[in-house]
Amino acid sequence: MNAYIFPGQGAQFVGMGLDLYEKFPLAQELFERANEILGFSITDIMFEGTPEDLKQTKVTQPAIFLHSVIMSKVMGESFKPDMVAGHSLGEFSALVANGTLNFEDGLKLVSQRALAMQKACELQPSTMAAVLGLEDAIVEKICGETEGVVVAANYNCPGQLVISGDVEAINKACESMKEAGARRALVLPVGGAFHSPLMEPAREELATAIENTHFNEPLCPIYQNVSTVAVSDSNTIKSNLISQLTAPVKWTQSVQQMIKDGATLFTEVGPGKVLQGLVKKIERSAETTSPVFND
Repeated sequence: MNAYIFPGQGAQFVGMGLDLYEKFPLAQELFERANEILGFSITDIMFEGTPEDLKQTKVTQPAIFLHSVIMSKVMGESFKPDMVAGHSLGEFSALVANGTLNFEDGLKLVSQRALAMQKACELQPSTMAAVLGLEDAIVEKICGETEGVVVAANYNCPGQLVISGDVEAINKACESMKEAGARRALVLPVGGAFHSPLMEPAREELATAIENTHFNEPLCPIYQNVSTVAVSDSNTIKSNLISQLTAPVKWTQSVQQMIKDGATLFTEVGPGKVLQGLVKKIERSAETTSPVFND
């Protein structure tokens, strides 16, 4: 069975999507439509901006979404998913790819999500840190014992977790992780505590937008970050998507469940190959690939 997976924030690079724009009239049309919807030329930033420009949350999230979704659209007949999943932001790309959301609504929600998260980040100094080489249970225990807000936010693969919370709590937790034997506990260059209770203001704002958006019944199941199991009911998808901003990204568990349900090939649609690497660390025998476009 074919599983299509969609990356999240951090996969961006300058020049992303330019090859699609130059090669496919459909891609050009969708990129231009995106510029109109967003009210600024995101293509200028994606194709020839600076890494600094591209790193702004309000740009990064729509840019990665557009790259992924447009890539899936130009694949045409060869895009045949039996199941989809996306890492954090990538869940929105996955929902357009499997027909739950249309292109315009997906882009509007991603843009609203980015702006809401940016606002939440400005309310309190907060950050995230990568913890390598510790068991999940130990990371969770240390988070629970640390004063302040700090939670496990991304279960990326066995031995690689990201924690999220207020700056002071993250620094304290990192010290405790190292004392407990972590290979590394490294604060990440991000602007806020994504997938933590500190994103509650953004969750509330996005909840309204999601509730007011029409969701179709999907063409194939999505394995959502919050629930990690196959979901095909549009109301459940909505509910999980609203919970996603303050809940952890259970990527390890989602991939394990997809394999259990018959996934044999994972195709990463979008910039980079980060998710392919994570899939291999979760299950070494899993086959991974990127879309191939013939000249």
